[in-house]
Amino acid sequence: MTTSARGDRSSLRTKRTILRRKPERGAHNFETIASILDEALYCHIGSVAEGQPFVVPTGYGRDGRTLYIHGSAASRMLKSLSSGIPVCVTVTLLDGLVLARSAFRHSMNYRSVMIFGVARKVAGEEKLRGLKVITEHMARGRWADARPPTRQELKATAVLRLDIDEASAKIRSGPPLVDKEDRGLPVWAGVLPFALVPGQPVPDPQLPPEVKLPAYLAAYRRPQGHRRA
Repeated sequence: MTTSARGDRSSLRTKRTILRRKPERGAHNFETIASILDEALYCHIGSVAEGQPFVVPTGYGRDGRTLYIHGSAASRMLKSLSSGIPVCVTVTLLDGLVLARSAFRHSMNYRSVMIFGVARKVAGEEKLRGLKVITEHMARGRWADARPPTRQELKATAVLRLDIDEASAKIRSGPPLVDKEDRGLPVWAGVLPFALVPGQPVPDPQLPPEVKLPAYLAAYRRPQGHRRA
C-alpha cells in the first residue's frame, strides 16, 4: 500500500498523483474519486509489456477501495498484469463541449480519475465476488437474475484487483474562458451539455414472450456524482 502525502487514507495524494498543470481542478479525496468511478462504465488500463506500451479499454467494478477488472484467462493483457507490473487506470466522463469565441479557448467539461498501482490476480471466493461487483456495476440487481458462472466459465475468466490507494481526480466545469479582445465578437459561445443517458431496452429476439423487463432496467439510471457548477 502506498502512503499518501498527507499521511491518512482520506487522501490518495502521492508524488505521482500531484497535479502539476491546473492543480485547482484536482481532487485527491476518496469520495470524489469514488463518485466518478461509480458513474462511469468502463476504464482504460495502461501498462508496458516487453517494452511495448498498451492501453486497453475494459469494464470494471468498485468494491470499497478495490477496483476489479476481468477478461479472458488467455488475454495477453491480463497475463501481463498478473505478473505484477505497474498499471495506470483512467476513467473519464464527458459533461459538455465548451465552445469559445476563439478556437484556442475551446475545451471540454469533464470528470476524470487516474489510479496507479499493481494489479494482482484473485481466485476462489474473491474471484466470484469480483465478478459480482463487475456485473452489479453494469446494472444493479443483475447478478441475482443471471445464471451464475459455471466451473468451466470461471476457469476461462481471469479477475484482477487493484487497490485504490494512489489516485487523483481532475474536473473541468463552467463556461468558456474569454480573452478581453474577443468579448465583442458576434460568435455564439457557451457549453453544449453531454450526459450518459440509457435508451429504451431492446429485448433479445429469442427471448420467451413471458419474460418481462425487470424493474431495475425499466428505471435504469447511472449514479450521479458531484458536478461542479
